Amino acid sequence: MGEETAQTRRRLEPDVRRGQILACAVRLFAERPFAEVSTTDIARTAGVARGLINHYFGTKKDLYLEVIRSMLTIPEVAVERLPAGDLRTRVDASVAWFLDVVSRHSTSWLAAAAAGGMTHDADVERVLAEAEDVAADSILVAVGLADVSEHREQLRGMTRAYVGLASATAKEWLRRDVLSREQVHLLLATTLMALVESVFPTVMTASR
Repeated sequence: MGEETAQTRRRLEPDVRRGQILACAVRLFAERPFAEVSTTDIARTAGVARGLINHYFGTKKDLYLEVIRSMLTIPEVAVERLPAGDLRTRVDASVAWFLDVVSRHSTSWLAAAAAGGMTHDADVERVLAEAEDVAADSILVAVGLADVSEHREQLRGMTRAYVGLASATAKEWLRRDVLSREQVHLLLATTLMALVESVFPTVMTASR
């Protein structure tokens, strides 16, 4: 048993170290633009040799892309843990989860969403687009449309547009402080309900 535990600990150690580096990178890139953060800064903050950054992530840009991905991509577990219930219950829970995450990590989330002024970089655009796709698919799962195949791309496109609305609305709350959390929740939940109950059915029956 002791030997098995030691082996498990050795296997987990690289993941723990990688997570430590990523967490420090998230914090530093939230505080300063991409160009002003060096791998030396990240290594010093994480308490590791600089070579480990290259080992686990590659270049500084590769690490930065992982920072954006980790802050903006919805994990599968978030959808899996949504409560069972009717559409309104799942919509409210989905919106609440999103608002909890962006408020808990507001500085890092806002920095990742702005992509450090690198939104015209092809690699950054790709990661942002991937995060939008994951968010759109996660929302379709959350509202019970995971298995819809007809007009799916149109539904995904509309859902990606909703993801953009959610991001913009969160910024109005977190950055500009012109909306309250309750107002943001109302706007996002009501809009998503309207999409699922009124817009999506019209799209799915348009060609029948």
